Amino acid sequence: MAKIKENSTNSLNRRFLTDCNLTYAVQLMGGRWKLLILMQLNTGTQRYGELKKKIANITERMLTLQLRELEADGLIARHVFAEVPPRVEYTLTDIGREIVPICDALHAWGTRHRSQVVGEVSALSHENVAVNNMLTGI
Repeated sequence: MAKIKENSTNSLNRRFLTDCNLTYAVQLMGGRWKLLILMQLNTGTQRYGELKKKIANITERMLTLQLRELEADGLIARHVFAEVPPRVEYTLTDIGREIVPICDALHAWGTRHRSQVVGEVSALSHENVAVNNMLTGI
């Protein structure tokens, strides 16, 4: 697998944005898949294949990249067992476990926010939007 380029825009931004503590924290958890991976590992130690099965639609490449980033950031630990075939397990570190209540709070907020927004959006039909646009002159 290709190594992340040191002078890529992503790498440069990653170094630059660590000056702000909030941005630093969001960057560690940021991305489409990291929170899902962290929450799966909150249920206990898991192997790569287990994570792949439990996280719908994640590609093998993306799971590998996200696991590597989480490990490099100290949020998860990777344990390799000297067996044939090789066995690798992933667990949350103490720092990773500290994020779980934050993820739970984000989940609760997302549930409340989604129901409000989806409820409002679904109440509007295309006809209502068209009538509203005609009335306002748009």
